[in-house]
Amino acid sequence: MMDRFASPRWLAALALPLACLASMAQARDAGPAPADDMEINRNGSRPATPGPEANFTGSVRIEPVFDAHAPSTVGAGKVTFEPGARSAWHRHPRGQYLIVTDGLGWTQVEGGPITEMHPGDVIWCPPGVRHWHGASPRTAVTHIAVQEAVNGANVEWLEKVTDAEYARGVGPR
Repeated sequence: MMDRFASPRWLAALALPLACLASMAQARDAGPAPADDMEINRNGSRPATPGPEANFTGSVRIEPVFDAHAPSTVGAGKVTFEPGARSAWHRHPRGQYLIVTDGLGWTQVEGGPITEMHPGDVIWCPPGVRHWHGASPRTAVTHIAVQEAVNGANVEWLEKVTDAEYARGVGPR
């Protein structure tokens, strides 16, 4: 009969916890990471800018949340649309997440219905899909937009959403 402590299953079961303990000990012994390994952007230290008129209709404010740091190509911005404001049609080479934080907004994929966005909603728009987003006619909306760049570009701006296209969202849906 094999001794239970010599069993290959018992040794395998111990391997992962022992490896984790060894790794934690090495990290502890190495001490804290140098201060220059981390970047902290304090709240309010990165000023908001108006959304460029070429890409937006109405009053839009863009606040940088974070920029991409190589090797990452992901960046994010906090965007506030005043009532009736909206983006132009656009698409993202690697897609885009919208995390709605406040208000009531609208979004639309080309050919689809205008859909409401509410605080707490997370919207994923796949790569290359034409879409727009913005505020409803009477309520502002704020969202965090997260997207990845390809060859330095994270968005391809297209034509503006017309008043007639936007007005299709008014009324019963």
